[in-house]
Amino acid sequence: MPAFPDEVVTSYTDGPLGLMRSRAVGRPRPGVPEVVVVQGMAVASYLLPGIGALAGWTRAHLLELPGLAGSGDPPHELSVAEYGQAVAHWLTATRGEPVLLGGHSSGTQVAAEAAAGHPLVAGLMLASPTVDPAVRPFPRLALRFLQDGRIEPPGLTRTHLPEWRRAGPRRLAHLVRAALQNDIEASLRRLTVSLLVLRGADDVLSTPGWARRLVATAPDGRYAELPGAHGFPWLDPGSWSAPARQFAGTL
Repeated sequence: MPAFPDEVVTSYTDGPLGLMRSRAVGRPRPGVPEVVVVQGMAVASYLLPGIGALAGWTRAHLLELPGLAGSGDPPHELSVAEYGQAVAHWLTATRGEPVLLGGHSSGTQVAAEAAAGHPLVAGLMLASPTVDPAVRPFPRLALRFLQDGRIEPPGLTRTHLPEWRRAGPRRLAHLVRAALQNDIEASLRRLTVSLLVLRGADDVLSTPGWARRLVATAPDGRYAELPGAHGFPWLDPGSWSAPARQFAGTL
């Protein structure tokens, strides 16, 4: 079990699509953008150890989407584009300086939607991006998800269970449909800032060829492969810190 950060500042921000919880670790550093990471599919707490690692060089925020983890319910079930609008509103309401916006897994689709044209996004970081055309349609995605579960490290699924229960089967099914309907490549074609794509070397949900294709879609894209599977920030929370810090230094 990776270590969770000791000092976490929890905040709540109301918006047109629901109340959003964020958890922050670390302190701002002069000349260094803060990092905001959008949660994965219905789950967020597994990213706290990775957020703690980022806090070694900046202030890092874990952002939870309406209806999920610790956030309030939305007025209706949201599309990926609407989740992106919720993140964009949160950035406008809470940030005074441009940030490095990131996401993990399905959070990459939301982050890509929010980043396009937003004046407070200095760069975009996609960790374990989804949904790779190689794992569509749903039956293939479900099979790959089961395969991924067998190679992820112990404790990860246990951490997910309370947040999966909070979301419930209906919302989980909606999230999968929304992710499959969204085209992250279309979002990235609207991107005007630099892009960093991070992929676990053993990720069965995101192929290396597709990850590199996403990099080529952006005006300035970079790629790094790290040890681990789809949930690599849980296996080694510090692994994404060095490439993220190097990337932030160029923004």
